[in-house]
Amino acid sequence: MNSRDRTLANVYYGTSQIEPTAQTLTAGPWSALFIDGALREIRYGGTEVVRAISWLVRDRDWGTCRPEIRDVEIDSHARGFRVSYAARCVNPEGHVLTYTVLIACDADAAFECSARATAQTDFVAARCGFVVLHPIEGVAGAAARVTHDDGTIETSSFPASIDPWQPFKQIRAIEHALASGATVRCAFTGDVFEMEDQRNWSDASFKTYSRPLELPWPYTIEKGSTSEQSIRVEVDGAPPQLNAVAALSPRHGEILIDLRGTDEPMPKLGVTIAPDEIDATLANLPLLAELAPQRLTLHFDPVAGHGPAELARFAQLQRRAALPAVLECALPGVAAPEEELQSIAARIQEAGLELTGIVVSPSVHRQSNPPGSISPPCPPLDEVYRAARRAFPGLRLGGGMLSYFTELNRKRPPLERVDWVTHATCPIVHAADDRSVMQTLESIPHITRSCRALIGAQPYAIGPVSIGMRQNPYGSRVMPNQRGERVAMAGDDPRQRGLFGAAWLAGYATALEGAALECLTLGALTGPRGLVDAASAPARYPMFHVAAAMARMAGATRLPCRAASPREVACFGARDAQGRMRLIVANLTADQRTVCLTFNGDSVAAEMSLSTLDEASFDAAQGGRIPVDRLSLVSDSVLSLKPFACMQIASGLTPFGQPMPAARDR
Repeated sequence: MNSRDRTLANVYYGTSQIEPTAQTLTAGPWSALFIDGALREIRYGGTEVVRAISWLVRDRDWGTCRPEIRDVEIDSHARGFRVSYAARCVNPEGHVLTYTVLIACDADAAFECSARATAQTDFVAARCGFVVLHPIEGVAGAAARVTHDDGTIETSSFPASIDPWQPFKQIRAIEHALASGATVRCAFTGDVFEMEDQRNWSDASFKTYSRPLELPWPYTIEKGSTSEQSIRVEVDGAPPQLNAVAALSPRHGEILIDLRGTDEPMPKLGVTIAPDEIDATLANLPLLAELAPQRLTLHFDPVAGHGPAELARFAQLQRRAALPAVLECALPGVAAPEEELQSIAARIQEAGLELTGIVVSPSVHRQSNPPGSISPPCPPLDEVYRAARRAFPGLRLGGGMLSYFTELNRKRPPLERVDWVTHATCPIVHAADDRSVMQTLESIPHITRSCRALIGAQPYAIGPVSIGMRQNPYGSRVMPNQRGERVAMAGDDPRQRGLFGAAWLAGYATALEGAALECLTLGALTGPRGLVDAASAPARYPMFHVAAAMARMAGATRLPCRAASPREVACFGARDAQGRMRLIVANLTADQRTVCLTFNGDSVAAEMSLSTLDEASFDAAQGGRIPVDRLSLVSDSVLSLKPFACMQIASGLTPFGQPMPAARDR
């Protein structure tokens, strides 16, 4: 890689590491991407029928053991292809497992994958085998026919709302119909397979995997033992006919913006501060003021040793920042809830910490309890929130999870005891490649709709949200990432610092349309899940500017935005009481995109500004100086966006993420 490519990679992704190149494999109506030993986007007649097939090895903490792949052979011709390779995995304990994979596709038949694995030493794993990901678009809610291991057939459906448990177990084969009328069938051999609804973790897939979760894990694969598995994907029916006129239409990048708005206000923006980030935050209060969030969420965890000193420091930060503060409290669960919460309330008062609300959640609920596992002791949630209400009678009380929607879906707080409900998300729980991280945006509307089905009109907040993982609910640690790579479950993800992170946050804000969210809270101001590099000058990450724009939209009327290619381009915006508009348009891909903005329902102000956050303005953006250009908007305005670029279109000559002029645009 030359120096320019390395520089661009750092601008885009925060790292010079380049992802492996995808090779396209085709055979008649079949196509797939072969990337680093895995298959992605398996299509039949252009329709995605399987999102991914891969052989995965997870260590005892559910971290992914990265394979060393060798001897890759690809034989491809018009009517079929064949791929084979060998791989070697080493887990953190130094245990070694080897395996071989064979992939074959016949244009007139099926897509098949087989693997043979051998433990070279005793090998401790949480999972080892094929994983098949089914897409959610066109599949969620679709009728399903499941053949079980005992030969019985179940007629059911993929869950529409997110299923907290496995929708299907003991799977030998599963099939569902496409919109075209064709039927997709996936068959499995070599182990006991079951399915989980990965939308719980914000993955955009249903996952079929082997070794049921009700069996003990981690488990030991004995030295010398060998196992084999196979997957067969068939499609019964003619491939769908592509609409050639639509495929060639120059308006594929159209974004339709309804200026009449909705009755949904844009959410407040919050930012999380942990005790080890207080000093850096205090040192960067001007940047916190520039970000202008509406809420600080202060993370307090007595189990981690947080106590009076941390509360006193939070009080100092809250006074100097002059922002409303909510305390996020992990209840230890050692003593009775009443005793623990009254003690925490007394310490908050002693520290002089002024709060507007407190989120209380049992500490043990941060750890996931998959089916079959034994849940650790925990007081009844009704008792917890009754005690919290008595301990904090003057504060709003939040309930829910300090971890992900998964646990909220399984352990639901008594809604009559709380004033709002919250949970976090993280896009690298299961996979950390660029494609998977952006695809998680597809699942956010599924999460918010499913949560709304649980809580009704109850106030709803999400956070903290960052690309890196704050805490691993499935093991003892987040994964180390000293080399700044793309690592699942890593606490530090480099894309948080690149243009990729800004585009991803814009896509997240877009995906929240319709959720009527009260507040979206980001992971931090500083540190690996933050918005600024406190160590150098300081420098604003691209995500900072999108977050600042979101903060300025809080409370304004959300404008419905409909992108013709929502997987490629995101758009969200709002209009305030004075009629001033702010739009953010983001390219979610690594390729240049052209978009056409079409406005319905009202006229557009004559004087607008355009600010572009991309590779050309990256350096200036670190110092907060993104150029502002005049823009004359008309219906069908065409804009070009470089890879992962974000554009702001705003009333008046408004810099990216900064306040709009007060009188000029009324």
